[in-house]
Amino acid sequence: MTGRYFEDLVVGLTIEHPVRRTVTETDNLLVSALTHNPQPLHLDAEYAVGTEFGRIVVNGLFTFSLMVGISVGETTLGTLVANLGYDQVRMPRPVFIGDTLRVRTTVSDTRPSASRPEAGLVVFSHETLNQRDEVVCTCTRTALVRRRSLAG
Repeated sequence: MTGRYFEDLVVGLTIEHPVRRTVTETDNLLVSALTHNPQPLHLDAEYAVGTEFGRIVVNGLFTFSLMVGISVGETTLGTLVANLGYDQVRMPRPVFIGDTLRVRTTVSDTRPSASRPEAGLVVFSHETLNQRDEVVCTCTRTALVRRRSLAG
């Protein structure tokens, strides 16, 4: 288990996640097919050439899911009770096939749970950056995380 307990997740803690991922055409096709998303901007190269982007734009749900997934190892792996919500999801720049993405997480808020003394609420601010250090996706994730006292 590499996740952190509630007590370890202090406001201001910033984690540069070591996993980086180059997005492939297969990634984009799979997430579009699995979610039944027929958007030609994600699937049709001839269509995409005629758009302002000039090429296929990666399905944003892939980018969002990758961002959260990459963060799990150093945040909540083995300590998560439940993810309670995702807020303020933003995609300020497009992601293209061949982009290499990395993720940074900052703990932006914490508080003990009023109803579950064995856990606390943590708000993570996640951001994904491409190989040019441009932010391509952000969100806040609220998680219920175990306290260390449960580990005993």
